[in-house]
Amino acid sequence: MSAKTVLVTGSAGFIGWRTSELLLQQGYNVIGIDNLNNYYDPRLKLWRNKQLEKFENFKFFQVDIENFGALKVLFDSFDFDVVINLAARAGVRYSMENPHVYLQTNAQGTLNLLELMKEKNIKKMVLASTSSLYAGQPMPFKEDLPVNTPISPYAASKKAAEVMAYTYHYLYGIDVSVVRYFTVYGPAGRPDMSIFRFIKWIDEGTPIKLFGDGTQARDFTYVDDIAKGTVLAMKNVGYEIINLGGGKNPISLNTIISKIENLLGKKANIEYKPFHKADMKETWADIEKAGKLLGWKPEIDIDEGLKRTVNWYLENKNWLKDISLEEKA
Repeated sequence: MSAKTVLVTGSAGFIGWRTSELLLQQGYNVIGIDNLNNYYDPRLKLWRNKQLEKFENFKFFQVDIENFGALKVLFDSFDFDVVINLAARAGVRYSMENPHVYLQTNAQGTLNLLELMKEKNIKKMVLASTSSLYAGQPMPFKEDLPVNTPISPYAASKKAAEVMAYTYHYLYGIDVSVVRYFTVYGPAGRPDMSIFRFIKWIDEGTPIKLFGDGTQARDFTYVDDIAKGTVLAMKNVGYEIINLGGGKNPISLNTIISKIENLLGKKANIEYKPFHKADMKETWADIEKAGKLLGWKPEIDIDEGLKRTVNWYLENKNWLKDISLEEKA
């Protein structure tokens, strides 16, 4: 197994970085690509990339999965055994402002990869998807629910990627693991995500902008657990959709804020905003399938995960102080 070459798209992204790191530690050759866009401050992406470049079995190329020609050069240059597609436009709210780029990256980009996999006879894809697809469904969310009511262009673009991957599985025998992630957090996380913003704002004494009353809840999942599940999903499954989530009762934003206050020894100043129509009130993953199929379960609980995240923030806050937290998620 150790000589296998894996293409990780979005390798400078939050989940892409940790997944690549785990693969490298396990002896895989990793070719990482990322377009290093400025959806959030690229300094975070460059910091993550620097961690990966310490490994001899890692190569990085600045390539956008929307660019079929550049991808083709890459596929002509390397023999990939597995493609892990983590490159995506993320964020529910911003997808309403710029829906075109979401469809281009998340759907067209996935199609570009599938076409080149077909051409090169590469038989395994792991495709990152999202818990946002479960809007309006009964909890806990099971993978066989009919997710046909996406309430944001982001969720709709991810659904498009999932069904296109199924088509290529059916027509060309490509083995696909679709991993639906539930609210991932951890060190060097995305600065548009709530936990990163809450830590920074509470530490700096800036008012927290909270959409809704804080009772909305998420099935938070620590990034290392997500990376492990993603690597385990490289096994052959046919075509399967697999939830990777905390699997516990959902945790409210109010609870998260209180835990961060305790870790920092500071009180939050909360500025309440109207609840956003494209947000989900609650998410809760049924993770039984991930256990049976992949032997996966999350190991880092919210208290340990938050402690690690806050510690990373405190160690890096000198350069993080300039990171702007735009209202995108």
